Amino acid sequence: MTSPLISIHVDAAPAHRVNTIRPLRDIGVGIDSDPAGKIPFLYSPERTREMLGAGLGTVSARLYTELSIQDWHWNPAGTFSDAQHQQGYWTSSASLANPPIADSFGYTLPHRGSTRDQGDDDGYSRIDDGDQHTYWKSNPYLTEPYTHEPDSEHPQWAVIDFIHPKSVNAIRTSWVNPYATRYLVQYWVGGDAILDQASGTWHTFQNGAVNKGRGGDEFLRLADTPVTTRFVRILMTASSGTCDTHGSADRRNCLGYAIQDIALGLGGAHGSLHDLVRHHKCGGDPERPSDCGPRQTVIMVSSIDPWHTAADRIRNGQDQPGLDMMSRSVITRGLPMMYAVPLFYSTPGNAAAMVGYLHARGYKLNRIEMGEEVDGQYAMPEDYASLYIQFAKAIHALYPPAQLGGPAFQGVNRDIKVWADAKGDDSWFRRFLNYLRSHGHLNDLAFMSYEHYPFRGCDQGVTLRMDLLREPAVLRGTMDAWWADGLPKRVPTYISEVNFANNGGPVPKQTEGALWMADWIGTALSHGLNGLNHYQYETEPIGHSRECKKWGGYTMFIIDPKWRILAKAAQYYAAQMLTQHWLQPGNDAQELYPVTTSQTSRNPSLTAYAAKRPDGTWSIMVINKDSESRDVTVDFGLHRFKPPLEVTTFGIRQYHWNGDSATEIPKPNQPPSATISRGPLAPTVSIPPLSITVLHGSVGGTGKPSFR
Repeated sequence: MTSPLISIHVDAAPAHRVNTIRPLRDIGVGIDSDPAGKIPFLYSPERTREMLGAGLGTVSARLYTELSIQDWHWNPAGTFSDAQHQQGYWTSSASLANPPIADSFGYTLPHRGSTRDQGDDDGYSRIDDGDQHTYWKSNPYLTEPYTHEPDSEHPQWAVIDFIHPKSVNAIRTSWVNPYATRYLVQYWVGGDAILDQASGTWHTFQNGAVNKGRGGDEFLRLADTPVTTRFVRILMTASSGTCDTHGSADRRNCLGYAIQDIALGLGGAHGSLHDLVRHHKCGGDPERPSDCGPRQTVIMVSSIDPWHTAADRIRNGQDQPGLDMMSRSVITRGLPMMYAVPLFYSTPGNAAAMVGYLHARGYKLNRIEMGEEVDGQYAMPEDYASLYIQFAKAIHALYPPAQLGGPAFQGVNRDIKVWADAKGDDSWFRRFLNYLRSHGHLNDLAFMSYEHYPFRGCDQGVTLRMDLLREPAVLRGTMDAWWADGLPKRVPTYISEVNFANNGGPVPKQTEGALWMADWIGTALSHGLNGLNHYQYETEPIGHSRECKKWGGYTMFIIDPKWRILAKAAQYYAAQMLTQHWLQPGNDAQELYPVTTSQTSRNPSLTAYAAKRPDGTWSIMVINKDSESRDVTVDFGLHRFKPPLEVTTFGIRQYHWNGDSATEIPKPNQPPSATISRGPLAPTVSIPPLSITVLHGSVGGTGKPSFR
């Protein structure tokens, strides 16, 4: 059966232009942490030459320390607030007298309260680690001396997650200084209280309200009858203001809340308690195999004190490329980078010093993200907004022109939901915007940024095909959600980190990963996105996904465990199709126009995107997600392409890779294929199966359009 002809119509009216972009400025890349000791190698001329070949532009520097609950010493030189003992609150040095920074490091936080994190997930909570000498402490910058609001406006919390519902009626909280004098103990009714916060509500236990807490070991019989629940929360709203083990010399030691241990379960006579909490120094995902022994009960907290010591440096994990190494690298193409400052686990002074250093070095400063993936740290929007304002004030005091933005949401497909506030509002972003607006700081949000990882890297077959079909609608819906939340249209929007999935897997290196990349970028730019950064640029080896039972990863190359580049991967060629064929190479302004097709499906199998190049020629990028060829016609109202017409294609006929081994070579393994038709043009063009095809030429002539 012959497939029906598909008509592609371009609305070329100048008044209907949907976007104007500059390819190198607006289609960029993301770089991140790298294995310790590998940064000089990865930024060597040989490796950067390979990276540049993809044709991508502006570099976004990601911040892995934020995901890993670490403070970033962006400059290894600097000072602790308690310099004598090499501990306290860190500020990296902004002095230019030190050598250029090639490498930098994260530092773990001794007062960490969360069992899990979004990085290597190898830390643990100090609340239930079984150690009587450790404790969790909340972030002092979320207290009245810094927020200039009552502490009840920024309640801090610790949530105990049993994974499976348990019956509880008693709790013993071992407080240390500063302890909570007013708090609630609550249980959750609903779905997942952490991962799906709009799925239920918190309820205070019958005897769960404490208004005159005295610290020490506080035993509460929460209810006469045990309550069966998976999640229990301690919600703290007033502090003793007493100083922790680090003394009174620094007032930050005396602000917030600190818990040494929690026991929770069934209470017996005379204050006895059958404790259901597992106390171990082993955190991470409770569902995965453990190499650190029995896992502790999962506890997640609202914030963490960034106090730490010189001994807390990460030495065998991930290093952050140094600011000078990145900023002087040829991969920037001389364009301003997007930098991220440490925020949720750092101090305003440390972030401001970083911006001051970059400015003093003469590096081009454009956009600065305030932290990274704060929603993945389960921060409340009001808490992040308060920190945002504090950090913005510190940065602008040193460098007023700094353009700040965020929140750099982790890969999302829809509006982010959070525990509803007193008004019933459960939208994270709307509440963040409302906080900035009500405090007179909305203008400090110079841009909005978020990440996009819509699917699973393991997806294959029918599931993968549905991913490809759904992507344009998913992305448009996500972008529309931010505007519906109240993001002013005047505020530019960026996707500062993006790939097919955040769990690795083979798809980014397969042909489908290339189709997805071209399709989402065409959709985003045509829907009003101001810029994007494809992740990941560095040439690191592929990895084996236990979940997928396949090899894969983010980079645009096939690289074996010995760090040898074996081949270019599918997304490398997709990047070339976008930057070298659909758009005119370089950084000249290019206009995007609306496209409609004769397909009526919400998730059509063929999508198209139109660009008018600086030289006046037109380029139509067509993505065919079918496993068979499709014939199309193209018109621009009363005009059509005229010869010569250049047709460039990359797809399943040029490239195929499975991900079955670490040394598998794509077969076939060809770059995009180009032909030029110089004679009279046929009325239709055949778009190959599973392909990205670019039609490029001049437009002219008159005649009845094939589709309106």
